[in-house]
Amino acid sequence: MQRADSIHERLADRLANILTKLNMGYQLSIKELASEFGVSTRTISRDFDRLNTYLPLQLDDENKKYYLDSNYLGKFAPKDIRNFAQLSGVSHLFPSLDMSFLRELLDSRSHQIYSAKGYSFEDASQFKELFKVLGKAIQEHSQIGFVYKGEPRLVEPYRLIHHHGSWYLAAVRKNQLRTYRFSHIQLKYSLHEYSQFVPDPNIVKLVEDDDSIWFGQDKQEIILSIDSQVSFYFKQRSILPEQQIVKELNDGGLLISSKINHDMQLLPLIRFWIPHLKIVNPEGLQKELEIDLKKYLALG
Repeated sequence: MQRADSIHERLADRLANILTKLNMGYQLSIKELASEFGVSTRTISRDFDRLNTYLPLQLDDENKKYYLDSNYLGKFAPKDIRNFAQLSGVSHLFPSLDMSFLRELLDSRSHQIYSAKGYSFEDASQFKELFKVLGKAIQEHSQIGFVYKGEPRLVEPYRLIHHHGSWYLAAVRKNQLRTYRFSHIQLKYSLHEYSQFVPDPNIVKLVEDDDSIWFGQDKQEIILSIDSQVSFYFKQRSILPEQQIVKELNDGGLLISSKINHDMQLLPLIRFWIPHLKIVNPEGLQKELEIDLKKYLALG
């Protein structure tokens, strides 16, 4: 069952990524996508067959690349949108299959509001009002006020980010880019009109380029050893944040470098791959991991 769920998550993630690229006007090659996602060209061909069932895809006869006719952007019928959402897993990522919301999601402007950085685990239906209010503020470049963990906040909102199962707001407060988890945000219902702001292009670029949600923090390089039993997966695609292969070992294993802003970007991934992965440097992080694991095992 767990394997089936994992396969479905990878499929949903892949289809959502392909749709995003198509909706932004990219022309996509089956071979290039297969290399990007670490799957066979036959798998990508099946992905396009799924998408083509509900989306008006075009194929350039000369370069053999798929693209979405610009005349159809944001103009899908409700039935088409609902079918695609259920098929690809978008229904798990977003708060509901409300047609107006999904139309906005598939609109060419949607990439200016939403980012998906991980898989879906959090029930987002409880956040429908937040999506509406915060999304509107981002589009209109308007400040927004809310209570966060019991404290009032006034921020300049930039992006709604889905990261490893939870939704966050990326926003600037007191000239610093921060993230706010949806589950801790309480909207302030008042007639107050908030001031508008001019988005900083440097902030926009940082939000778009950084794979994490820990913006503005100095990155730390972590060196890890990967044993030969699983090295294939790490050679096939980047599993760790900003992954780089440092050295291929004689026994078939790997030394890999990963750059992170926060330990929690890496530790959950390491736990998943135990016992085939170990932190070489810094040694202190490996010791912390071992202590946590011993505490966990002691609970049993």
